[in-house]
Amino acid sequence: MSVANEGEPLIEVRDLKKHFSAEGTADVVRAVDGVSFEIWQGETLGLVGESGCGKSTIGRSILRLHEPTSGSMTFDGTSVFGASNKELQRLRREMQIIFQDPYSSLDPRMSVGSIVSEPLKIHKIGTRAEQSDRVAELLKRVGLDPYYAKRYPHEFSGGQRQRIGIARALALNPRFIVCDEPVSALDVSVQAQVVNLLDDLQDELGLTYLFISHGLAVVEHISDRVAVMYLGKIVEICNADELYASPMHPYTKALLSAIPVPDPRQKRERIILKGDVPSPVDPPSGCRFRTRCPIASDECSSIEPDLREISQDHFVACIKAG
Repeated sequence: MSVANEGEPLIEVRDLKKHFSAEGTADVVRAVDGVSFEIWQGETLGLVGESGCGKSTIGRSILRLHEPTSGSMTFDGTSVFGASNKELQRLRREMQIIFQDPYSSLDPRMSVGSIVSEPLKIHKIGTRAEQSDRVAELLKRVGLDPYYAKRYPHEFSGGQRQRIGIARALALNPRFIVCDEPVSALDVSVQAQVVNLLDDLQDELGLTYLFISHGLAVVEHISDRVAVMYLGKIVEICNADELYASPMHPYTKALLSAIPVPDPRQKRERIILKGDVPSPVDPPSGCRFRTRCPIASDECSSIEPDLREISQDHFVACIKAG
């Protein structure tokens, strides 16, 4: 699905930071350390990077499931970080989340009908009969039998549980959904089914997604644009087709080189990164990727690169890119 970036974005995040206190110490974990991006209505922005780079923290922070340390975010022109509890409750009807783990995100003591209808009850929408009808409609929409409303989460497979989680996220007719690694805990064959379902729902309902994943092949399939994260920062962001065809940041090139090629006759040069990811408690000076970068030089230790436009709508945080 291609979206033209015209007018005002639906989501606008500026200089988002989320720092955590390290338990039992005076250290500060800089999980997200100055991130800015926009998402337009009907668009999917893919957010990729290694585990621990801050992807999920961004998703939870923009919904205020984590209170941000600093920065700003607007949803359709309305400040989310500055919203009161009453305003935030209204905004949460428009913004929902699909969690990574379909096993721990559903209460095992609640029936599927209770799980999916819970948002309707919290926001006092409809009578009990209307809520029951809405649950049946949502289950059918995500490919499940409405009769399943009487059953409990332990009676379902991982893929079916994730469909229940998607139905719950759709209950309030949101406009924006954070998909927090929604397929990473599923078998590969089931992953494709769930991604296709999300794609179809976006077309039918005009949804806007932030799709978080460490699987670059999955992100390529569903995203209009892709942002690549490393150690709390976005290092590259552009159109998905352009990113996969012409990556500019050395970290992006290394990630893409690790994607398996389905044709055994086709060879791809693998870029092996040296060392481990540094600690977000004490990130390297200058460019955070320099300790593992194959093209790093002395000046990379003293210059912290900003995202700059290398070509139209292609932004890279690297002093040697371009």
